[in-house]
Amino acid sequence: MRIKSPKDFWAGLMFIGIGLFFMIGARNYELGSAARMGPAYFPTMVGGLIAVIGVVVFFQSFVGGGGKVAAFPLRLILFMTAALLLFGYLLKPLGLVAALTLLVVVSAFAGHEFKLKEVLVLASALIVLSVLVFVKGLGQPFPLWPAFLS
Repeated sequence: MRIKSPKDFWAGLMFIGIGLFFMIGARNYELGSAARMGPAYFPTMVGGLIAVIGVVVFFQSFVGGGGKVAAFPLRLILFMTAALLLFGYLLKPLGLVAALTLLVVVSAFAGHEFKLKEVLVLASALIVLSVLVFVKGLGQPFPLWPAFLS
């Protein structure tokens, strides 16, 4: 058998893996029935459906044609992961304003172009919206400024 669609092949394996992951993870909980669902019912059923879809996509990769798999965007993944980790670790000591600014600036390096003016405008808009929604609207106790300024 020859793989005619590498994208479908790897997507099918990914779906199978994710489905099995949730089904295996839910084994320690009570399944219940359709009338009285236990905590394992939803992840088991959805995981099973995802795995079945994965099997269908996997076997289609041997039948239908398709494109090749694109190069792995390592730079994108590294910068986005670094931005999220920085935000999570620096939110409490630096405050929401500085953490969001760093989040936007670091994640902007993942793109093809980096224009500081556009990045700072985006960061400012995100800060204003986040403060309005999370701090003022929902009353979340996020520190706005670094702890040493308070």
